[in-house]
Amino acid sequence: MRQNPQTAGRLRPVDLARRHGLSTQAVRNYEAAGILPAAGRTAHGYRTYTPLHADALGTFLALVPGHGHATATAIMREMNRDEPAEALRLIDGSHAQLLEDRRTLDAVERALRDLGPGAVPAPDEGAGPGATFVGPLAGKLGIRPATLRKWERAGLVTPRRDPRTGYRVYDAADVRDAALAHQLRRGGYRLQQIAPLIAQVRAAGGPEPLAAALGDWHARLAARGRAMLAGAAELDNYLRARERPVPAQGPHRPQDT
Repeated sequence: MRQNPQTAGRLRPVDLARRHGLSTQAVRNYEAAGILPAAGRTAHGYRTYTPLHADALGTFLALVPGHGHATATAIMREMNRDEPAEALRLIDGSHAQLLEDRRTLDAVERALRDLGPGAVPAPDEGAGPGATFVGPLAGKLGIRPATLRKWERAGLVTPRRDPRTGYRVYDAADVRDAALAHQLRRGGYRLQQIAPLIAQVRAAGGPEPLAAALGDWHARLAARGRAMLAGAAELDNYLRARERPVPAQGPHRPQDT
């Protein structure tokens, strides 16, 4: 249960550190970063904290799993600067990013479903095993060669150059990526939206390994959503604690502990 800062006693850095398995230096670093409000000082210059500082530390640690370290730090800084509206704007940004990540996952799943055997053009003889040239690939996809070159500039496909002719040669992975990009373009996605999806396929080593990882992707997004809810509850409690009067502490002294 949270203590009332009006009646609670002072806390030492080690008290905050032990509660969360941190070092006292980590607590000082969090204060220096603005994650915690400025500490009070005793007459001898020792740092002293209150339950409000303990609330701030617990809130920050609850925010990190859902928002990441950098955003959680920015949220706490705005709260401690008495700018809750800006802190809430940062939270909105995290939720918007989570929604966009969910849409990305949905787009990948739809594209993989549509990327059946007939959707990937067959290779051309003379281009090498599993490879093809720009003209034949464009024709099989029903697009113009200029469109493939535009996709290349956007990083969606990365054909190599034949050392003898200088022609673009699309290997099997490029053909797959072009077919996937074609499916996504037909679904109304812009090039800048498609690029990270293609990157996901490449990083997974192809659509089959990526398809197997979709369940884990869903689980990670769900965990982020739950973590954001937990962080929001802590942040609301911290905001309420900040609205209560805080007892005055000793004067600030330059000496440190």
